[in-house]
Amino acid sequence: MHKLGRSNRDKVQQFMAITGASEKVALQALKASDWNLEGAFDVFYSQPHIRTYTDTRHLEELYHRYKDSYADMILVDGITLLCNDLQVDPQDIVMLVLSWHMKAATMCEFSKQEFTSGLQALGIDSLEKFRERIQYMRSELKDEQKFREIYNFAFGWAKEKGQKSLALDTAIGMWQLLFAEKQWPLVDHWCQFLQARHNKAISRDTWSQLLEFARTVDPTLSNYDAEGAWPYLIDEFVEYLNENNIVQKSQMDDPAR
Repeated sequence: MHKLGRSNRDKVQQFMAITGASEKVALQALKASDWNLEGAFDVFYSQPHIRTYTDTRHLEELYHRYKDSYADMILVDGITLLCNDLQVDPQDIVMLVLSWHMKAATMCEFSKQEFTSGLQALGIDSLEKFRERIQYMRSELKDEQKFREIYNFAFGWAKEKGQKSLALDTAIGMWQLLFAEKQWPLVDHWCQFLQARHNKAISRDTWSQLLEFARTVDPTLSNYDAEGAWPYLIDEFVEYLNENNIVQKSQMDDPAR
């Protein structure tokens, strides 16, 4: 790197600090983008082959560190150990983002294929690289398209095997986790409404449509269309908000209104 000018050396260091990539990968991405830092990020994140310089032996070592003693999978104990190694709470939303990258079929377990393929795609083959990538995975939640993909992935990931719907208590836990990121002000009212009026499992349609509702309908319901094609449960929620004067109270409590 000593052959580079100071400006380009700084870009390499910045790129490595933000992405957790090696110097070799940083140089490759920056050269491909004609030393434009933003362009290099686009190259890095949109072209998986540029970030898959992982040592398969190290991937095997990581997998065997967390693999269950009696099954060829990583189960709850292994995931708990992984979280300890990463200094991340098992309930942290970043573990959902990691599972999304791994295309994990079920919560609290990773097959060998899911674990190694996911880490390879992320360019991870050591605990050090793993820790460096946590910040990047958190940042993905700020991207609206990725958040939508992670949100929709969470339904299949969190439901019980063989079930079409998501258990209500699990759905509520997932909504509270996801909407803490999106900061939807009606999430607590939604969860209270479900416990009081619904008390049944949640369908995939309701799950996916709620994100659209939270994204497009103002929390004051000022642009809510009663003739819109919302699932009946969302229409009932709006009635519940109006019956209990929750929207009006929220407006009165907001000094900006």
